[in-house]
Amino acid sequence: MQDPRLMMSDLSTMTNAARAFIDPEAMVHNIQVMRRKAPGSKMMTVVKSDGYGHGLTSVATTLAPYSDAFGVARIEEALTLRQAGITLPIVLLEGFYEADELPLLVEHQLTATVHCDEQVAMLTQATLPSPLSVWLKVDSGMHRLGFEPDQVPGALFALHACDNVAPEIGYLSHFGCADEMDNPITQAQIDTFSRVTEGLPGERSLAASSGTLFWPQSHFDWVRPGICLYGISSRIELTGDALGLKPAMRLTSRVMAVRRLKAGEPVGYGARWRSSRDTLIGVIAIGYGDGYPRSAPDGTPVWLNGREVPLAGRVSMDMITVDLGPDATDKVGDEAVLWGPELPVERIARLVDTIGYELVCQVTGRVPRQYLTNPSPRG
Repeated sequence: MQDPRLMMSDLSTMTNAARAFIDPEAMVHNIQVMRRKAPGSKMMTVVKSDGYGHGLTSVATTLAPYSDAFGVARIEEALTLRQAGITLPIVLLEGFYEADELPLLVEHQLTATVHCDEQVAMLTQATLPSPLSVWLKVDSGMHRLGFEPDQVPGALFALHACDNVAPEIGYLSHFGCADEMDNPITQAQIDTFSRVTEGLPGERSLAASSGTLFWPQSHFDWVRPGICLYGISSRIELTGDALGLKPAMRLTSRVMAVRRLKAGEPVGYGARWRSSRDTLIGVIAIGYGDGYPRSAPDGTPVWLNGREVPLAGRVSMDMITVDLGPDATDKVGDEAVLWGPELPVERIARLVDTIGYELVCQVTGRVPRQYLTNPSPRG
């Protein structure tokens, strides 16, 4: 008998108006762009937060042929990848939180980032069947995680003295302002990281998406692109298209009603928006329960039948309303695009005072991800 959970999943896919179409070809294009930007570096493909909302295992399966390793935030993400058959190295960018996790890391051949004395102590006190591969995180100036420059020699000595640590230790750090081209902090971080790691054996990694795109002097042995792999710019003033990237997510839904509205009449909670004319209102089946931002202001564009129509009224949990115009011919069932190739997610992000990262990551689980044709293997 068929698993009822699978039956429910199939039913959800059939009946849910809101969908996120994911384009593997776009992701392959984007990772090739990033490889061309850093031809001398290995590629640690970052797939944390469910592949930035695009689906962890599907993204990893698509990008594995073009990657040298994967980067995730937490052990659950790494184990999901291993269970899906991913055999490439996987780096836990936040490392481990408890000593009980260490045997799992060894068992599944995961690599841990070590960023604090407490982690060093856990490694020293553990009994492990074989050594664990680690990256030592240097605080080059972001002051979030990592060892201060003057702490690095002591941490490195302790790790090398620990039988639970593999002898080849890597070094990584993270930028705080690499998306701001005129901010002097970025070059200062590059200088600090270079000075602290100069002459030390082991590979180095500093650049994420912005570093890979805009700071070639930060590429070192590994780059760690994330958001740009999904076709989204890491700089809020640019779109991915301006950087030669292709959006991998197309968030859509359907018109569920078309209503006539007289001049002066309101629509939606709080009567925030009132029509200045007789018009037609389209009700679209998507809301903050699907991850569409509740803070979207009146006028936020939605792509419908080859044109932009403006949001009219507050975003509800399950619906939004748009002003179609008095002469509109839109009908129930028509597809609406909330963001995608027709409407860059960066535009929506600027209107709601956030970044594209947040919008794609917060698309909720009730929105089915529908994957388009898989790309051909790299030849």
